[in-house]
Amino acid sequence: MARMLLQEATPEVYQGYMKIAGLIRRGPLPRPTQELIKIRASQLNGCAFCVDHHIRDFRALGEPEERVHHLTVWRESPLYTEPERAALAYTEAVTRREPVGDELWETLRKHYPDDRELGDLAALVSLINALNLFGVPLKLRPPVRD
Repeated sequence: MARMLLQEATPEVYQGYMKIAGLIRRGPLPRPTQELIKIRASQLNGCAFCVDHHIRDFRALGEPEERVHHLTVWRESPLYTEPERAALAYTEAVTRREPVGDELWETLRKHYPDDRELGDLAALVSLINALNLFGVPLKLRPPVRD
């Protein structure tokens, strides 16, 4: 059982996070890329609730099951585009609190030359990490399904 549900404890704050999520979701960053970012960061942070939720969202986009299965080994898998690989490398660096070097930034800039798209990507990585920082200590768990 969760220790607390943010949407009940502080609905205004929760809605603020969801408003930002909605702005990014409707922006120019491709939806599959958005979900890959959310799944990968959540895997690294150990947020079972978010992994479950975003895998379901990814599948709802009609994405092949193999792309979910290969995500933990995305560097070795041929199933991701170069822009997705750049987004995943950035996601991992930020999530692990590692420096984002110039080479990585230039690769991102190459694949996401539009400022809004790149800004949404950077914001999304920060947002999912923030949400994971709620989910893990508050012990959010995915529902058990049959």
